[in-house]
Amino acid sequence: MAKQLIIAEKPSVAADIARALGGFKRHGEYFESDEFVLSSAVGHLLELRAPEEHDPRKGRWTFKHLPVIPPQFELAPIERTEPRLNVLLRLMKRKDVTGLVNACDAGREGELIFRYIVQHAKARKPISRLWLQSMTQGAIRDGFEALRADRDMLSLADAAKCRSEADWLIGINGTRAMTAFNNRVSETGFFKTTVGRVQTPTLPFWWSARRKSATSSHATIGKCTRVSAPRRANTRGAGTIPPSRKTTTLSAGPSASGRNPPPRP
Repeated sequence: MAKQLIIAEKPSVAADIARALGGFKRHGEYFESDEFVLSSAVGHLLELRAPEEHDPRKGRWTFKHLPVIPPQFELAPIERTEPRLNVLLRLMKRKDVTGLVNACDAGREGELIFRYIVQHAKARKPISRLWLQSMTQGAIRDGFEALRADRDMLSLADAAKCRSEADWLIGINGTRAMTAFNNRVSETGFFKTTVGRVQTPTLPFWWSARRKSATSSHATIGKCTRVSAPRRANTRGAGTIPPSRKTTTLSAGPSASGRNPPPRP
């Protein structure tokens, strides 16, 4: 009997799908029913690398060896997750599996995880897309009733692969360029300077905010007067003791020394 192989992004999602659809029996690292075989990745199972003859690790980290732009990218299994990749490859090759359902997370990263698995396996079986915005059992069942066609997801797949390759190119070339620059005048050792598409522009924002916080001066923003309740009558004399008044200064931010100002009397 023909079956569809469902590939989720995480084991917990695969278990949720099995409960929602029902009729599954567990066989080690996958589930199976009369209609489906169900398993999952554990996040990314494959990573990009340059072909052997263009491996950037073979060249010294100097400007003469830049830029590193391989003619194409190859996929390599991530060592720690390779056993799970082998499980999926074995299930994809089953003769009774006639189609694939991409049940990875709804988004660019989930699309990339699935597409890399399919690319590495050189699978040619039809693909459908499960697109979920909620993980309730009702939402999962509704999602399987309205699976998206693969052609509708090709632009998202292209964007995911483009982002992945851009990260590789920027990371490899930027890191090597900045490291080579910082080590031109260094006589005390090798100083690696990492560069990333997201990391590098984010760090200046973080550093600017930290410096601003550390150098801000103690500033008075206002004063308030506290009026205590009248005390009991003074038995030694007539009348009551009048309410006391204290003025408190409100301040914003740490002092110029970086410490909070001492409490005012």
